[in-house]
Amino acid sequence: MRASELRGRGWLNTGGRDITLADLRGKVVVLDFWTFCCINCLHVLDEMRELEAEFSDVLVVIGVHSPKFVHEADPDALVAAVDRYEVHHPVLDDPQLVTWQAYTARAWPTLVVIDPEGYVVAQMAGEGHRHNLEVLVRELVAEHDAKGTLHRGSGPYVPPRATPGTLRFPAKAVALPNGNLLVADAGHHSLAELAPDGQTLVRRIGSGERGLVDGGPDDARFSEPNGLCLVPDELRPWLEYDVLVADTVNHALRGVRLSDGAVTTVAGTGEQLMVGASDNVSAAFGGGTGAGFAGPAQGVRLSSPWDVAWSQRWGAFVVAMAGNHTLWAFDDKEGSIAHVGGTMNEGLLDGPLRDAWFAQPSGLAVGPDGRIWLADSETSALRVVTPTPAGEGSVDTVVGAGLFEFGHRDGPADEARLQHPLGVAVLPDGSVAVADTYNGAVRRYVPAGPEGTGTPVGEVTTIATDLAEPSGLVVLGTGADATLLVVESAAHRVTRIPLAGIVAAAVDGGVHRTQRPVTDLAHRVRLDVVFTPAKGQKYDDRFGPSTRLQVSSTPPGLLLAGAGDDVAFDRELVLDPAVGEGVLHVTAHAASCDDDPAVEYPACHLNAQDWGVPVRVTASGDTALTLPLHG
Repeated sequence: MRASELRGRGWLNTGGRDITLADLRGKVVVLDFWTFCCINCLHVLDEMRELEAEFSDVLVVIGVHSPKFVHEADPDALVAAVDRYEVHHPVLDDPQLVTWQAYTARAWPTLVVIDPEGYVVAQMAGEGHRHNLEVLVRELVAEHDAKGTLHRGSGPYVPPRATPGTLRFPAKAVALPNGNLLVADAGHHSLAELAPDGQTLVRRIGSGERGLVDGGPDDARFSEPNGLCLVPDELRPWLEYDVLVADTVNHALRGVRLSDGAVTTVAGTGEQLMVGASDNVSAAFGGGTGAGFAGPAQGVRLSSPWDVAWSQRWGAFVVAMAGNHTLWAFDDKEGSIAHVGGTMNEGLLDGPLRDAWFAQPSGLAVGPDGRIWLADSETSALRVVTPTPAGEGSVDTVVGAGLFEFGHRDGPADEARLQHPLGVAVLPDGSVAVADTYNGAVRRYVPAGPEGTGTPVGEVTTIATDLAEPSGLVVLGTGADATLLVVESAAHRVTRIPLAGIVAAAVDGGVHRTQRPVTDLAHRVRLDVVFTPAKGQKYDDRFGPSTRLQVSSTPPGLLLAGAGDDVAFDRELVLDPAVGEGVLHVTAHAASCDDDPAVEYPACHLNAQDWGVPVRVTASGDTALTLPLHG
């Protein structure tokens, strides 16, 4: 079919010019439907970099930003995000999801391929399509070169003006023993050591170029580092570094020696662990989804580690693995890393740690009692892990209601709401501060119980507002001199908030739900996930079934039949008209390998996606729901 026109509020990275499909005629076009909170969308941005460079004269990528959170619909926030994540292609601002609906997108991310004559030729949901896209682009280039309908040359991208400064989208920070601050300067792909004033640059560790390179402070390379954690004194005799770094886009943990700034890779291979891949945690345990894998730290693939903290109870560093919604334990004295929490399903589910569901865990803090506080960003939740010495534990949610409900509301914790928090810190009085990133605020949770002063379920208040995407918190000093250091990422600075005499306010900015088009479905529905291996590939059954489909719903009672985990990509669903509406959660994995008998060890590829489809049960609703994974 003919591609629909690109309509939205405006354009970025075009020098102020609006782009039409007519302007793109003669090029292979990839529409990337994304939202900047989404870790899978960020993975796709990284997957596309090499493709854009390789086909720079014939391929145009258009980012269609279709926001999930209210904050993401702010045009200034989008400008900052495009700069932060180094998006080097035009971006259409689509806050009302006009173009999203025109292309029937149902998930972040979704990719749509348009040929040089303006026809839609493929749609793909999720991540892992890098190879499939390369195959398709080569086919289209050859076909339209022969037809004379391919136009080579530069595209419509116009880079924005650079903004110099000491920090560029800093992520998190840690106080050093010498009184200085070490800041993960994500936008500069390096670490910045600052004097106690938080402004004077003492030194920089990392060359500032994106990459995964070990070595001295001038040669080492990071890629959007985030979390930082000091190595405890008891480990110093065994380890040759002083700070552990979550090097997020490199899918690695790095060690930094403060005496000379030397950087080493201590965990991860530099390649992303894909959910459902043959070498991941689930496959190692016969296809199950629970935690339990442990392996040599430098031989295990990781997925966007976002924060790290030391747990004395576990005798290991806790790693918030945002990329696959899990928690890991890293024991570098033994040289091992283990998946200890989360099933890799995205959502909000409490209980035993190994069975819990997380959603982009992005901030960690360990309290004096050993409990691990967690900012679970995509569910806008504050959660707490009670660990046991055996490396297990349980998870409880104290603030938050799920993937699609958020807001800025104080009061009893079970009624309070956050908006995509990225940082957390335990304050000297035992309360917990939360960097409520998309609300531009710092919130405070006072636990219930004998030691708390809140309600029977705890109480949430606001202690600072008008901040620019606060993403990290550090408690400095003690007693009357204690301050809270806030990393204001979008303001490119760190800010101090005195804790003595702090005044907490009660804010009620309302509660929001993610607004996406609702699909009307009948009582009985045929679910069909479409996946076609790319040309030259075949299904990969060497390690068991090559496809996997999981279906659940919120609320659970919406699904009378069809929930659960199976192989086939089609399934009969029975919905309860008495429940009426909710969200269908569909997770699909498909593995395919290059089909060339002459190659002894063919390259294999995994495609994966989670859909959350808002649905309403009606007598006249559709009897089929089709979700394209690759088709």
